Amino acid sequence: MTPMTANRFVRCSCGRQHWGAFGAAGLLLCDPRRGVLLQQRAWWVHNGGTWALPGGALEAGETVPEAAAREAWEEAAIPASAFRAMSASVLDHGEWQYTTVLGLADSALQAQVANEESAEMRWVPPDEVAALDLHRDFAAAWPVLREQLGRELVLVVDAANVMGSRPDGWWRDRRGAAERLRDQLTAPAERGLRDDVAGIGAGPAWSWWPRVVLVVEGKARGVEPIPGVEVVAAETDGDSKIVEVTAVARQRPDDHVVVVTADRELRGRVGELGARVLGPGTLLRELGERRPGH
Repeated sequence: MTPMTANRFVRCSCGRQHWGAFGAAGLLLCDPRRGVLLQQRAWWVHNGGTWALPGGALEAGETVPEAAAREAWEEAAIPASAFRAMSASVLDHGEWQYTTVLGLADSALQAQVANEESAEMRWVPPDEVAALDLHRDFAAAWPVLREQLGRELVLVVDAANVMGSRPDGWWRDRRGAAERLRDQLTAPAERGLRDDVAGIGAGPAWSWWPRVVLVVEGKARGVEPIPGVEVVAAETDGDSKIVEVTAVARQRPDDHVVVVTADRELRGRVGELGARVLGPGTLLRELGERRPGH
């Protein structure tokens, strides 16, 4: 049986045809100094001459981040190491989806026209984007995408409080329990958190790849960081260190900072700094655990 090709139009219930049998994805990169990276489509492609994002059809079995990174490399010679994906917004038509991956570009990134599908790659200040001849779908999405441009989710995890919420014998080996939690926290860093779980309020179309910061104290000190999870050790008071980490994160006022703890006093302190709070149970459910009685 011949496998289905991804590179074709599909008829949607909205009455239009969309490119990509398995859906499609695009990459919206921003640089604080240069703006956003846009692609002018070659004259001969669908909606040729308009401006949009490097992107295209998902291949069978390919994830959205993989597809966005591959298309960015094929169309603009952007290596995956030159940007960090921070969030994603999905246009969901049920039988077809288009996902915009929002990322932060390395300041040294030099994009270029890499294949015949692009006429030009250009960094454009956000205030000037709407003045271009935009692809109609990107023009419709741009106002909402712009609201989250360059905004990061920082997930600060109170290790002692989260460990204390699950009866797995953590008290016998606090460092080992902290290491298990650290390893579990690679999951949201890799697969992302839904907006409703994180409590950001951007809407159901959104998900986030957070920067995860695990704050440890006492006998859990000495836990090493791993890719996707930073580890900060409190010299004495864990709560004060969490407040300090939160205050530093809030120095970028547009970023979303979420602190995971059930400690009432600590929730109040970080809330005064403008952070949101998330209960340990919500995080553990997202990590695939079920608590007794739930």
